[in-house]
Amino acid sequence: MDDYPLLSLFWTMLEFFLFILWFFLLFKIITDIFRDHDMGGWGKAGWLIFVILLPFLGVFVYLIARGSSMARRDREQMQAADAAFRSYVKETAAGPDGGGAGTHVDELAKLADLRKSGAISEEEFQKAKEKLLA
Repeated sequence: MDDYPLLSLFWTMLEFFLFILWFFLLFKIITDIFRDHDMGGWGKAGWLIFVILLPFLGVFVYLIARGSSMARRDREQMQAADAAFRSYVKETAAGPDGGGAGTHVDELAKLADLRKSGAISEEEFQKAKEKLLA
């Protein structure tokens, strides 16, 4: 290790970083090829062959030719995922009966008021509470 200068070590680290970065870019382009719904099967096959057989030229040509539509597809996918997440949160917060989580709290408050006023006993309160929370 004594005969390997520090500058060479930095240069090797840079080459390694660029090599890993290149693979990330290559995989990003390959997934974009398959994600594109506007392109037909032969177009996808052609781009894939071009990117695999001539990787450097294929990747650069793809970025120049279809780079802006890559960003649009990324944005559409993120918006669809966000809309799906928001829909899931709304459905989950509404609960199975569609009344929301507030209905359980309201029911428990009514049961507690009935117990305080003496309309129901402690045993009836516990049974109703278990039934409500089950």
